Formats: sequence, structure tokens, C-alpha cells
Amino acid sequence: MDAPPLHPLAVARSLHALSQSDLADGIRRAARRRDRRAGTTKQQVARWESGGRVPDAWFQLLIADVLVIDPEHVASAGWPYWLPGADAPAIPLGVGTTVTALREAQRRTMLHRRTMLGLAPATLTALAQQWATLDPGVAASAAEGRAVAPEMITWLETSVEHLASMATADRQHTAQLLDSYYDTVVGLLENSRYTPETGTRLHTLASSLAQTIGWHRFDHEHHTAAGHYWSAALHAAHQAGDTDRGAGILADLAYQSIWLGQATPAINILDHALTRTTDPTARSLLHLRKARALAMNGDARACRRTLDAAEHALHTAATTPPAWCSWFNDADLAVDSGRCLIDLGETGPALQQINQGVALLPAARDKTRAVFLTYRAETLLQQGDIDHSAATAHQALQLAQQMGASRCVRQIAALTPRYQLHQSVHDVQQLLATLQTTA
Repeated sequence: MDAPPLHPLAVARSLHALSQSDLADGIRRAARRRDRRAGTTKQQVARWESGGRVPDAWFQLLIADVLVIDPEHVASAGWPYWLPGADAPAIPLGVGTTVTALREAQRRTMLHRRTMLGLAPATLTALAQQWATLDPGVAASAAEGRAVAPEMITWLETSVEHLASMATADRQHTAQLLDSYYDTVVGLLENSRYTPETGTRLHTLASSLAQTIGWHRFDHEHHTAAGHYWSAALHAAHQAGDTDRGAGILADLAYQSIWLGQATPAINILDHALTRTTDPTARSLLHLRKARALAMNGDARACRRTLDAAEHALHTAATTPPAWCSWFNDADLAVDSGRCLIDLGETGPALQQINQGVALLPAARDKTRAVFLTYRAETLLQQGDIDHSAATAHQALQLAQQMGASRCVRQIAALTPRYQLHQSVHDVQQLLATLQTTA
């Protein structure tokens, strides 16, 4: 397993050539300059960088002093987005910004930085609000450069669709191909001559590529890069006038927020996405993700109401859904409903739902199966069924390793402290040994 993603505070220290001890010393000196004392230690800095603790407002001002950051920026951006290790905000939706956003996503990936943060919650909410309120763009014609042959676009569309439809185990090997197609399509948008119809096809293709690459980055815990690719995908979908695809991209951004433990931004994003989504399957998926965020916030009543809406929408769908959610079915509804019940403390019904969903899941979706099995393992662990839980977690771990998805491996590894309480159990020993070799 790769090293854990970096916290922006760790990146900020690196930019200033500070060790954790150096930063702690600097904080203590900054406090003394204010005639105060701060008993900051290297261990406390480490806890901040692990994400386990958040420094209060006083400590954030002292950190800003050490890093020479304007205190007003600290208050306005919020922790940890004011740190120099955090990323620049996404480019707002608007006329003429699409190619800039597409290239910015590439630039962010070239930094080769694995971070534990996506885009700032305020940025995500602003993007979703812009998408919900601005009229969809119309892909304009471009009068300069060499004309793009429709046959070329058809070939690109067919190739990209084939790569995106491969089984999960094979898709992990397509990252470089997707990057090259992405660079080609963005280059055509920048430098070629095309009609409005061709422009729409190019923007749709750019959106599809950016969305797929965003998932590759997300699976490998390049969370900031994933956020920028999905933001770029939203720009291109908006420019193409494809509101259904835009809603799907917002659903991806919301899923990432949920994965990173940020429920409230996810709810805000999904509320905006639902305003322009009429397809029942799409609405079901959006409601289901919103239910998970509500469960994380402990809002049981709203969660159940939203789960009912998700079930009703899926079971009344009578038309072919948009491509971005064509995979969504009863398996996802059952397991994610169970995940909500875990968060609400109802492990019995949760396990029943998860078992039902895992049984329905198509064989080709092994990455999803790894996530679902981890949910099952967590539920069994809460119920005290240790050996069965560890065996299930081990199965999930093996699948996640085959997929090359480090975020799924880390999801399983997060349960390690609870398994370490039961090291006399054979299945636990086997799981911990495999995790040891993965680290």
C-alpha cells in the first residue's frame, strides 16, 4: 500500500523546510510573542496532520504566524484550506473557462501530490450552485486552425467508450491511454476549427474523459487532482448543454466528500444536482447518496425519508437511464441503504441489506464489491462476529489489491485497531499479516 496521502499541514511544513518539531517550536515562540504559552509538541503536530485532531482558532493563528499567512485568510478559508499545502480553488463555471479548467486539471496532476483533501467545501457548493442556476452553455464554433474530421471524433468516442466499459480489473491499466486521449481532445478544443455540432461532441468527450480520469485519481487517493478533473468535467458538460451528465459529475464530487467524511457539503451539492435531474434512475442515485450523508450527520428521520425517495424513483424508472448511472441497480440501493443503517447504529437490518446487495452485484464490478464487503465486515465486527468479519475483510482486501485501488485498501486498513483487540482469532491473524505485507 502506498504511503498515506499528505495533509496540507505536512505539505506546508515541507514548503518551509520545517520538521514537526520545528513547527512546534515556532508555535511556542509565536505564543510567547503574544505573552501567552502554548505547550505544542511534535506529537500534537502529528495528530493534526493525521486528521485526527483539528487545531482550535488560537492554534491556527499561531500556525499562520509561523507560516507567514494573513490571519484574515485563516478566518475566511477555514481549516485546513487556508494552508499553503491546500489547493487553489476550482475555476468558476462561465463562458470561455472550459479549456482553462481542463488544462488546470492536468497541471494539478503533474504535481504528483497525494493529498487527503478534495476541493474546499465552499468551492464545491459554489460550483454546484452555479451549475444549478446558470443556463447550460452552447458549444460555439471555432474558426481558426485545421478542421476536425468527424471521423476522427467518432474514432475517439468509440475508443474512449471501450476503455470506460472494460471490467474493473482491466481499467486500472488504462490510465496512460486515457491521459493521452484527454490531451488530444483538449488540444483539439484549443487549436482546431469545428462547427457547433462538432464542438458539442468534443466537449462531451472531454467531460467523459475528465470524469473517468477523476475516478482513477480518486481510487489512488489523489483527492485534489480528482476534484479538479471532476470540476473540469462539469465545465465541459455544462458547455455541451448536458445537464444529466452534469448531475452525475456533481454526484461524484458528493461521493468524494462523503468518503472524506464531509457530509454537509455533500448534502448541499446533491440538493443542487436534484434541481436539474428528471430521470428516475439518476434521481434515485442522488437521493441515495444524500441519504448516506444525512446518516453520517445522524439525521435519521431525513435519512429514512430520502431512502424512501431513492427506492421509489428506482422502482418507477421506465426509460433507459443516462450513461453515467446505467450501472446503478438494486444491489447499490440495498448495500448503500445498509451503510446508512450502520451509521444509524442498526447493525441487524444493515447486515441483511448488505448481504442482499452483495448477492445481486454483477461480477464485473469487483471494486464496488470490495467496498461493499468492507461494509459487511464492519457490520459483523460491530456485532461481535470477529472471525466472520475478518474473513470478509480479507476477501475485500484481496479484491482491492487486484483492482489497484489504494483507497479501498486503506478503507479496510482503517479497521485494523479494532481487529488488533482480537489477535488470537485465526482469521484476524491472517488479515493482519496480509495488511502488514501491503503496508
